[in-house]
Amino acid sequence: MTNGELPTTLAEFKALAEQQLATGTWDYVAGGAGDEHTLLDNEQAWQRAQLWPHVLVDVRAVDTTLQLLDLNLAHPIVLAPTAAHAMYHDSAEAGSLAGASAASALAVMSSLGSTPVAEIGRLTAEPWWLQLYVQRDREFTLDLVQRAIKYGATAMVVTVDTPLLGARDRDRRSGGHTVDGMQPPNLAPISDAVAPDGPLHQRVYNPHLDPSLTWDTLDWLLEHSHVPVLVKGVLRADDARRAVDHGAHGVIVSNHGARNLDTVAATATALPAIARTVAGQVPVLVDGGIRRGTDIAKALALGADAVLIGRPAVWGHAVGGAAGVERVVDILRAELIMAMALLGAPSLDELTPDLVSQPAV
Repeated sequence: MTNGELPTTLAEFKALAEQQLATGTWDYVAGGAGDEHTLLDNEQAWQRAQLWPHVLVDVRAVDTTLQLLDLNLAHPIVLAPTAAHAMYHDSAEAGSLAGASAASALAVMSSLGSTPVAEIGRLTAEPWWLQLYVQRDREFTLDLVQRAIKYGATAMVVTVDTPLLGARDRDRRSGGHTVDGMQPPNLAPISDAVAPDGPLHQRVYNPHLDPSLTWDTLDWLLEHSHVPVLVKGVLRADDARRAVDHGAHGVIVSNHGARNLDTVAATATALPAIARTVAGQVPVLVDGGIRRGTDIAKALALGADAVLIGRPAVWGHAVGGAAGVERVVDILRAELIMAMALLGAPSLDELTPDLVSQPAV
């Protein structure tokens, strides 16, 4: 598919990706936990928030640039970590990174990626972050952190909301998914001692996920990481406060794409209280249900410094490889510029809370 043939909306990318991906792969990408109430609400919460624009503002120049930690970024759209990009397109993480670079987007690579961190470092000259699942083997985890930094990772994004996986019924109906049996190249080989086996009720734990993580684990990671550490998976203001007090360099408001615990709060609903509590001490990012530039404008007005997109980037990758990823980001960036201009907010710091009514629960 050539650039001229690529879709013009994220909804069109989604429809085409569903057609092109195998059923089991699509179920893995699209599905949420349980009855998928939060999966739906992640999108609808952004839609429920209403915009209240200023008029008679000079918007001949709209500036989307920002500084995020030590990075100067062209816009606040970040590629969220998603597993095993080889499932979606032959170009795997190479395609995603190329698309991100072409669209001037920061990319967060997953511990569950299909490409080793050493290869990630050779694939891109751009800054990138590593999403980290802390392993039971702490020495192996530390080695992974050090390898990632060696090959160019400028921050660690530690996932804290996934001691185990939720009830992913779509995957179960599909008979499981290939990612369940994969050995991600960045993670330690799984021994028989931690492999999921036995009666169904005993198979709630995942061998790649350590259910013993605590705040002490965060302290350990902060002590041993020589790059900033952001905490991903926060929905409560008191947890955000505690993360900052422990020394986290950033907080990511996330419910894991609604893939773990169903009926938790949508991220748009959780964001304002967390942003007020953090009060600018560290960056606050948010993911979950971002589908339009207006969603991004609302997120920034409600206190986020940047947003992450997961499924939309996968749709773009599946449909058009690197060019598809680039197009998805470019669509959102163009829509953000339109929204900012029409809100009378020509710079990101002018996206203030008075421009949006907070989403009702």
